[in-house]
Amino acid sequence: MSALKWQGWLVGLVGLAGLLVFAPLGLYVWASGGDGPAAAPPPPDVRVTACRVDPASRRVVATVEARGTGSYVVTVEFRDRQPPAPDARTARALIGMPGLSAAAPAQSEAIGPVWPPSTAPWCGIAGVAPAPPAAPSR
Repeated sequence: MSALKWQGWLVGLVGLAGLLVFAPLGLYVWASGGDGPAAAPPPPDVRVTACRVDPASRRVVATVEARGTGSYVVTVEFRDRQPPAPDARTARALIGMPGLSAAAPAQSEAIGPVWPPSTAPWCGIAGVAPAPPAAPSR
C-alpha cells in the first residue's frame, strides 16, 4: 500500500476514536442543559415581634414571626441599641422555622445571652437561609 492510503486510514481511525470519546460527553452536556437550575422559593417574611429580658434568668428573649413557604433557619442577633463597632462581635442564636405556610404565620423564640441590667437589648434578624434537608431515618 502507498503511504498516502495509510495516512487516510490513520486520519479515519483518529476521527473515530475522537467520536467515541467526545460524543458521550457532548450528549451528557446537551441532555443536562435543559431547564437550568430550579427556581428557589421566595424568601420568607421574617421579623422580630418582641424583644425582652426574662426577669428570672436575665436572658434576652426574642419572639420571631415568619410567613412564607418552606423550611428555614433564622439567625437572630442580640446587641445594645447603639450600632456595634465594625470589629465587634455580637451575640447570635439560630432557630429553625420548619414547614412554613403562607396561610398562617409561624412563631418561635430565640434565647440570647445573659443581659446586663443597666442596658436595653436590641433584637434583629441577621440572616435567613434554607434549612438543610433532613437526614434519612434508618
